[in-house]
Amino acid sequence: MTRPYTVGLIIPTGIGAAIGGYAGDALPVARAIAQVADRLITHPNVLNGAQLYWNIPNALYVEGYGLDQFAAGHWGLLPERSNRIGLILDRGIEPDLQLRHLQVADAARATLGLNLTDYIVTDQPLNVTLKTAKSGATWGTIEHPDSLLRAAEKLIQIGGADVIAVVARFPDDPDSEALQNYRHGQGVDHLAGAEAVISHLIVRTFRVPCAHAPALSPLPLDPNLSPRSAAEELGYTFLPCVLVGLSRAPRFTEFPNPHAIWADEVDALIIPASACGGSATLSLSQTKTRIIAVEENHTKIQVPPEALGMRSTIVKSYLEAIGVLICDRAGINAAALSPEITSIQSQFLGT
Repeated sequence: MTRPYTVGLIIPTGIGAAIGGYAGDALPVARAIAQVADRLITHPNVLNGAQLYWNIPNALYVEGYGLDQFAAGHWGLLPERSNRIGLILDRGIEPDLQLRHLQVADAARATLGLNLTDYIVTDQPLNVTLKTAKSGATWGTIEHPDSLLRAAEKLIQIGGADVIAVVARFPDDPDSEALQNYRHGQGVDHLAGAEAVISHLIVRTFRVPCAHAPALSPLPLDPNLSPRSAAEELGYTFLPCVLVGLSRAPRFTEFPNPHAIWADEVDALIIPASACGGSATLSLSQTKTRIIAVEENHTKIQVPPEALGMRSTIVKSYLEAIGVLICDRAGINAAALSPEITSIQSQFLGT
């Protein structure tokens, strides 16, 4: 009997990925890969689709900072059947919008049977600001991170939360060029970088899974909306997919545990070919993990595997990447499927 075939799928947040740069548009990729893997390890940017989500039983929902620690071998992943979700709401959310999010939480309990603690509102508005780097990647800041951490600490220590969901009020900017480009299937998700800052802060501080959903006013109807952007415009909230993902997110461990998954068990990692500079990718590239770089998923940054001296299998598409996984899992050299194959050569053995 062989050990479980484990695949990582990373599409970095806020870098304008052609696939995975929008809400939930990498879900078909994840679903397809999950069919050829025993375990799929991926992150909220891949699995979150605003009000849309898809249950992938063998997928592990791991926030980016936790994924970096896992890839570096510092943390193991402990699969869970159910987590108790603590919900934090930003004090800067208007009463009507806050009520909508509370209704989502109650709906998730009533219709999906999810397990939530009572919610908490931060003692100060978080005041999120959005930034764009020269590379085109997005990031952001929050004015009161201490308020966010106080809320998380209460939910964990008093409320008994295993994982944390955060809803922060993001600035509305419906007329900005960046937003209009995004709605029409171009440019970069201008919210994504700031969302990562919020979840990273909680995971790094408390070492519990966390994911974020922005609170925004609904946008006016646009008949020319891109299908890749459509999931974000279906309602008042992005929270449903976050609650579902966190409900079964693996917890972290720093200690040996027979049920934990560790980085040396990852057989393959699939990434965009132009975005190989992330911490998790760099860590796994130093192990026996096969790195598969997909050229078709172009991004706003240019960090190819060759520039890093990274050993990798470069493919054109995710379809081709799945073919490589199938061969790898079967123990077949993919070169044997080509019409031409080179002869083996003698190797000089020095003394």
